[in-house]
Amino acid sequence: MRVNSSWRVLGVLALLGAPAAGAAPTFPDATASDPVALGWMTGSPPPADKQIRLEDGSYYRFPQLRWTFSHWREIFPTADIPRGTGPVAVLPRAERRDIDAIRFTVLDTSQEMTWRESLAANYTDGIVVLHRGRIVYERYFGAGAAERPHIAFSATKSYIGTMAATLIASGKLDPKAHVATYIPELKDGGFGDATVAQVLDMTTGIKFSEIYGDPNSDVPGYARAVGMFPRPAGYSGPVGVYAYLATVPKQGEHGAAFTYRSVNSDVAGWLVARASGVPLDRLLEETIWSRLGAEGDADMQVDANGTPLAAGGFNARLRDMARFGEMLRLNGRFNGQQVVPAAAVAEIRRGGDREAFAKAGYKTLPGWSYHDQWWFSNNAHGAFMARGVHGQAIYIDPKAEMVIARFASHPMAANANLDPTSLPAYAALGDYLLAHPR
Repeated sequence: MRVNSSWRVLGVLALLGAPAAGAAPTFPDATASDPVALGWMTGSPPPADKQIRLEDGSYYRFPQLRWTFSHWREIFPTADIPRGTGPVAVLPRAERRDIDAIRFTVLDTSQEMTWRESLAANYTDGIVVLHRGRIVYERYFGAGAAERPHIAFSATKSYIGTMAATLIASGKLDPKAHVATYIPELKDGGFGDATVAQVLDMTTGIKFSEIYGDPNSDVPGYARAVGMFPRPAGYSGPVGVYAYLATVPKQGEHGAAFTYRSVNSDVAGWLVARASGVPLDRLLEETIWSRLGAEGDADMQVDANGTPLAAGGFNARLRDMARFGEMLRLNGRFNGQQVVPAAAVAEIRRGGDREAFAKAGYKTLPGWSYHDQWWFSNNAHGAFMARGVHGQAIYIDPKAEMVIARFASHPMAANANLDPTSLPAYAALGDYLLAHPR
């Protein structure tokens, strides 16, 4: 089936970040778009008007995507990341009913909202809150369920950054070395003379436009190459993430400013695999996932060559995402062992260059920074987080001893659409738990 060309451009723009430029669209709310109530992919086979498919783009239309995000590996090829054979690391339960009533002010407005109201506003699929390692809050909506993996999108990047920091701490990866030292295949491209640290902090000077509302950006070509979008008949561009990275040219000065570009994360994934001598998915299994006491296997979307997509292909259960966050909160120690070296966590938590970050102009993130593929609030609690489009998040608040893991399927992909009701909610909860511990 030939995919309509106009849908192809608009669909890719939505897939990797935000809807195309124009009047702000309106969408049915969380209740009206509930994928279970709407009956998507129910039946053997499902009725034609309830089927969700890759080739016709229905997998990424709203509200269908609310089903897709919890069934990613049914749409795309993935590599399994086994949990290992050890026992599950128990997260004691101490649930609190008072959390739903916590109030906060929506960012840059005078509007007040409750914690419970924010979950529907952000099309939450699932949310888990840990306080001092105990589950104090857990809810699932729509197609979300405790036992069902969900796509993490760009929260994947923080797993890659954590593995890179681990290799740096062990002396296997030099943050000052040029990319071409490890990946000679990129020596003639834009990344060749960038340092490992510049890739991890996204301060490379490369020609790659990730402006999602611009149909002339580089996003469509990237998405076709890595398999996030069907390649049209007669396609002659690069196939696979590594082939695409070799085509990215240099533009500007490395190290001058932070610019969010997902291709940096794909290079980071290649660096991690090359420096360790272990495929990315296997390294994630061996160094992190099999040591967390996870409840379930994870998986990573792979390209046509079987290469995991470091920029956004990770799928896992929500409580296991929370376990990963708790491990970082505890300086790398979790499940009775040092999962990640304390030195690596200390380097991650050092945060990034605020001046370099400010040049990106994020209106919802004043004073923030970016380092080792993690986002840093630099607030009084020292909160930092993993972030993925449509509302995927791991929020770690060291002072409040709190970790929040959230999956969501907001119709607008860019986090700027969720930050006004997410970030103040997270901060309010941290303040509340600090003031009202149990």
